[in-house]
Amino acid sequence: MKERIFGMMFGARDDAEAEATLLRAMEELKAKTAAHDATWHLGESHWAVDMETGRITFTNRRGMEIVAPMQVIGTFNTRDDTWLWGWDHPSVPEPLAEHARLARAFGEKHGLERYTTRKIVASEAEAWEFTALACHLGGAQGAYRGPAGTTLVFMTFGELTMRKSPAD
Repeated sequence: MKERIFGMMFGARDDAEAEATLLRAMEELKAKTAAHDATWHLGESHWAVDMETGRITFTNRRGMEIVAPMQVIGTFNTRDDTWLWGWDHPSVPEPLAEHARLARAFGEKHGLERYTTRKIVASEAEAWEFTALACHLGGAQGAYRGPAGTTLVFMTFGELTMRKSPAD
């Protein structure tokens, strides 16, 4: 008997460790996101990414600037519902794909093709699942989904630095 969990099919002989890790990753990301939203209003903040420095900057209505190192996990194309992994994305510099490569290694270890296939048809919910796993494996502080036209860029971010916005 097979069971669908987080977009993955697990059978009786499949690795229980992989299933537990995916479940834990989603719960961790939910908790981290709630904490960031409560503390500095992640969900209401404006964002900008500098791909050269590998940093994401959030600014909120309270006049705070929150900066962190970031990684690109992948992109979700809303026009055709496809996911393109950051580990082989033409727009992602190699140093910014480390967390995506961790997810790929996890997929290789557990025989999960959706983590090892460069481009797949997926849902936005699955894109969050992929990002949650990468966040967990990379020890990131959180994750973010930023729109870029009809594409959604899924990223993880590291240790945050907060300061009063220079514009204030």
